[in-house]
Amino acid sequence: MRLRSVAAAIATLALSATGLVACGDGGGTTLDGAGDPNIVRTAASEPQNGLITTNTNESNGSQVLELLYRGLVSYDENGKAHNQVADSITANPDSTEFTVRLKDGWTFTDGTPVTADSFIDAWNYGAAGKNAQKQQDFFSNIKGFDDVKDPSSSVEKLSGLQKVNDKEFTITLSDPDSQFPISLDATPFFPLPQSFFDDPKSFGEHPVGNGPYKLDGQNAWTHNSSIRTVKNDKYAGDDKPKNGGVTFKLYENLDTAYTDLQAGNLDIIGQTVPPTAMQTFKDDFPSTHLVKPIASNGGFVIPQWLDHFGNDEEGHLRRQAISMAINRKQISDKIMNGTRVPAKDFTATTLGDVPNVEGSDVLDYNPDKAKELWKKADEIKPYSGKLEIAYNSDGGHKEWVEAVSNSIHNVLGIDATGKAYPNFKALRNEVSSGSIHTAFRSGWQADFPSQANFLQPQFATNGASNDGKYTNAEFDNLLKDASKESDQKKAQEIYAKAQAILMRELPEIPLFYYTASAAWTTSLSNVNYDWKGVPIFTEIMKS
Repeated sequence: MRLRSVAAAIATLALSATGLVACGDGGGTTLDGAGDPNIVRTAASEPQNGLITTNTNESNGSQVLELLYRGLVSYDENGKAHNQVADSITANPDSTEFTVRLKDGWTFTDGTPVTADSFIDAWNYGAAGKNAQKQQDFFSNIKGFDDVKDPSSSVEKLSGLQKVNDKEFTITLSDPDSQFPISLDATPFFPLPQSFFDDPKSFGEHPVGNGPYKLDGQNAWTHNSSIRTVKNDKYAGDDKPKNGGVTFKLYENLDTAYTDLQAGNLDIIGQTVPPTAMQTFKDDFPSTHLVKPIASNGGFVIPQWLDHFGNDEEGHLRRQAISMAINRKQISDKIMNGTRVPAKDFTATTLGDVPNVEGSDVLDYNPDKAKELWKKADEIKPYSGKLEIAYNSDGGHKEWVEAVSNSIHNVLGIDATGKAYPNFKALRNEVSSGSIHTAFRSGWQADFPSQANFLQPQFATNGASNDGKYTNAEFDNLLKDASKESDQKKAQEIYAKAQAILMRELPEIPLFYYTASAAWTTSLSNVNYDWKGVPIFTEIMKS
């Protein structure tokens, strides 16, 4: 997701330890959902952009979209895919063509039916370069993508999408991909109604979906305050809500959200409590807390355009030195009270065993080796300046960024410090535009349970969330080889080779695997979390 930036923000881990923005008032009102006893109130942050499925690559927006929409498939608590809007998805022998048949009875909340065109038109819009959608890369393996991807192209439709009838369409890929069906729960693949195409900008303020929830009227999104959803009584899926709706209260500070939770002005902090509460949240909420490994990770990106950190020998040496100068375990234990796990690769432990990646010792704390590598880099070009790590101050990141910066300074002797942005949106705007001139925190929350979803969007050339503009042709080719492999054991071996390249060049410095470190009040029951660390909101009941 993500960051969708994953991700990420993983903001609510995204993309992170939730990129929380803008404040809701402390008291309970009808506006923030407290006036309805069946509305679940959760903490979030102002989304970066309008709520458009193909243009949302951060988790503050995607967590709302995931309540408003359902795609062809969805995942259960353990990450197993099940058909949702799709009645069947049938692959040809080499997984280059898929025939999709839709179930009857699905409608958008404006009353219009969900048809084959709802998917085809949405995907064509997301893929067309002239529309400049942030999630364009998700469609890159559909046949015809090269013809539509450039902003100047007059071609607007993917040749690989063909309508058979209102309930059936075919998808033809450029390269085999046996994993393609499991990606179809990602937000860019959600269907869109015709009203979206009439006025996309306005639609982003008032999205119309086909999911278990809908926006609570035209003023449901009060910017920098709250986003209110209510139960969709005409929802056709099996996972019908057991509550009246979900209100996302938008905060400028995660500590304020936690204070509201303690005071009963908030019902649940979805994925992570603030660092200031890591030592106490289990005692504060003795019977209503959870710590669970999830498909999310975090670190920081040093963009390729920073002086001394290009994709060359000097840049690689400095990145390796910085990585080895960070005492991940100490920071996890002291700052995060053990709720983070030092990263050993670029993905997540919940996908299975951590792969045996060549060169992963670069993620170990090794001060002597770090100094040696930094000295070698200085022999190429003496270092000048300071290393800043940008973070959004509304998301509970200050403490770990300061600890990481201090660890780097203490080992390498360079000026290393955090750089605070007022909120998640401000940081993401600079990162997305490529105008940022510092390193910056990163986080990824999986869209679907596969290594490909961590590696492709973040590190493939022109990936949808490749914010550091990293490129490596060998890495790109290995990802393609892995996606073609029907034997998943062999695919994992190829992904491990791809990760070995990342270990050498470190476009991102991996820090931690995340856990959901969540808390909620006793007013809620039946609270559970899915495989990627998101509350299963439809199951929550409120007394």
